Amino acid sequence: MAELTIKRSIRTAQYFTEDLGNGVGLDMVLIPGGRFLMGSPKDEPERWGTEGPQHEVTVPSFFMGRYPVTQAQWKAIAQKRKSNRKLELDPSGFNGADRPVENIEWDDIVEFCARLSRETGREYRLPSEAEWEYACRAGTTTPFHFGEMITTELANYDGSGYNGGPEGKSRQETTPVGSFPANGFGLCDMHGNVWEWCADHWHENYEGAPADGSAWLENQSKLHIQRGGSWLNFPRLCRSASRNGDNLAFRHDFYGFRVLCVLPRTP
Repeated sequence: MAELTIKRSIRTAQYFTEDLGNGVGLDMVLIPGGRFLMGSPKDEPERWGTEGPQHEVTVPSFFMGRYPVTQAQWKAIAQKRKSNRKLELDPSGFNGADRPVENIEWDDIVEFCARLSRETGREYRLPSEAEWEYACRAGTTTPFHFGEMITTELANYDGSGYNGGPEGKSRQETTPVGSFPANGFGLCDMHGNVWEWCADHWHENYEGAPADGSAWLENQSKLHIQRGGSWLNFPRLCRSASRNGDNLAFRHDFYGFRVLCVLPRTP
């Protein structure tokens, strides 16, 4: 296992950079544990019923990727010895080393995490839905981590207005990660750009959902959770509480992912 050196950025977030080789790094930001209210309140504009009931969740500390996994990061790991399946080196529809990798299916992501874990000696996986929302909100309770409104200066989505807000440019493609302001935890692209897969199975609402931040896997559905919305979507789907479920085998140029690194247990 490579030595883990924690650094502190200008935003005072603690992070480390995983060296993937050939000058490619993976920035991992420390997300401090805490409690939050998951889901959306009934008066949030354009909410879905699947976002309730709101419930308190306690989330332990973890490290999360500062950005969605990029094409350069994907290629660096896809070239490593396989664990269970072969990975395409350049699967994405919108090419660019610093753009999110997309056009990949669930089993490809599982393979990526397995290789990354083996190469680094640390446990990497997809975040649970609760971990993702907690990290996205970064202590906020508004529809977006930057407030009540969204603009195309703050995120990459279809440019339509939200709750009477302004319309903007529809870029019709992914943008390089980090093109927009980070949230309070130092994470970028949590709203828009690409949908991000989570570990949970799809459930129609939060009745019976775990309160400890773990992935909800009781429903053996072929659908898994995605969060954050994408370049293709209107703002409603890019909110912190918005949820989507899709088939594990589907590949699209608006589906990506972000990794979580599990903190080692203390004796």
